[in-house]
Amino acid sequence: MRIGVVGTGYVGLVSGTCFAEFGVNVTCIDKDIQKIESLRAGKVPIYEPGLEDMVAKQVEAGRLSFSTDLAEAVKDVDAVFIAVGTPARADDGHADMSYVYQAAREIAAVMADYTLLVTKSTVPVGTAREIERIVRQELDTLGRQGVEFDVCSNPEFLREGAAINDFMRPDRVVIGTDSPRAVDIMRALYRPLYINETPMVVTSPETAETIKYAANAFLATKITFINEIADLCEKTGANVQEVARGIGLDGRIGSKFLHAGPGYGGSCFPKDTLALTQIGQKYGAPQNIVETVVWVNTERQRSMAMRVIEACGGDVAGRKIGILGLSFKPSTDDMREAPSLQIIPILQDEGAQIAAFDPVAMEEAKKHLEGIEWCADAYEAADGADALVIITEWNEFRGLDLKRIGETMKAKRIIDLRNIYKPAEMKENGFHYISVGRAAVTPKEFSKLKKVS
Repeated sequence: MRIGVVGTGYVGLVSGTCFAEFGVNVTCIDKDIQKIESLRAGKVPIYEPGLEDMVAKQVEAGRLSFSTDLAEAVKDVDAVFIAVGTPARADDGHADMSYVYQAAREIAAVMADYTLLVTKSTVPVGTAREIERIVRQELDTLGRQGVEFDVCSNPEFLREGAAINDFMRPDRVVIGTDSPRAVDIMRALYRPLYINETPMVVTSPETAETIKYAANAFLATKITFINEIADLCEKTGANVQEVARGIGLDGRIGSKFLHAGPGYGGSCFPKDTLALTQIGQKYGAPQNIVETVVWVNTERQRSMAMRVIEACGGDVAGRKIGILGLSFKPSTDDMREAPSLQIIPILQDEGAQIAAFDPVAMEEAKKHLEGIEWCADAYEAADGADALVIITEWNEFRGLDLKRIGETMKAKRIIDLRNIYKPAEMKENGFHYISVGRAAVTPKEFSKLKKVS
């Protein structure tokens, strides 16, 4: 089989490469000449574990290629996947569909025979029908009414940092189309997953589009829920990790996404929860729970900065604050909606001097943050610091030499926003240790710190 993938961003590049791993001949198309040339040279523009090696393997096998020529790339294909961005519009929060609709027009202008257009991007309900209208209109304008086509919604469920595994071993594949011919093509493309008995959810385009938003909104809600429970635990003396385990063992709830922290970020949850609230308003079905989740999460990230200030006695002016982790999650360099982008500027506004380290995301972070002392490792960030803040739970932060850290810090104060250390371990090493949803460890020398009201 042969497919084209329009867009070589995160979703397009991962999906195209994994389809090639399935044995499909794939051409990834992008208007960015420089990006295509870089990909042809073996340079992958995003950080995703295992992706660079897989791209190289599939290019060498002849199953994966890159092009700027849409007409040539979609010739004789079984399907064309649209995997371009749908960012939230700055003025109203609605998903910006201009890239998707432009891609549909350009595909319509060059397709000669039957073509299946597949939306891989996260798109609002009704997009498949709108693409169908746009393509038909374009064909009518060109006098090519006889060209047949179908449209299918095939949302992705890829987690950054685990995207390859998520594609190769998905929980389910969602196929949204009214066309039996399109269903047959999609089943053939995903045929290797039959071995793992992966469920295929074949449904209408509207249902498929809703599934994507509903899934992300529900996961975002779980994160927000456990964060509010963490606040309660801090007031009552309970331990949020034990609470999460206790409720997560209930099969109706499950343990995933019950990790308290500074709130969700990234390219999907913030954008998709906001878009779902806008879709609800459009159709007169307000998504009140999700609207609250969006608000609570925004406040959550801001409150984490206040947690750092409070741990420092209410004043960080002139103090050095070490930051460990900048990306929104480990195993990615993605800074989109990262909690660090909220926390660090607030600390800077309060007069703090920031020294930061991230194993992968510092180059990307430099595009968003200014006035930072960029460090070579965690120990440099901690050297001379009045406080050390863990924002992203990279594995290499889990086994720091606490004795070395404590000896170089100006004050042995750690604010762990990801709960990667045990309070007992911190107490043993003499740290003033603040985590999320657990009791603080406060040595005598820190016990008289002024509290922020």
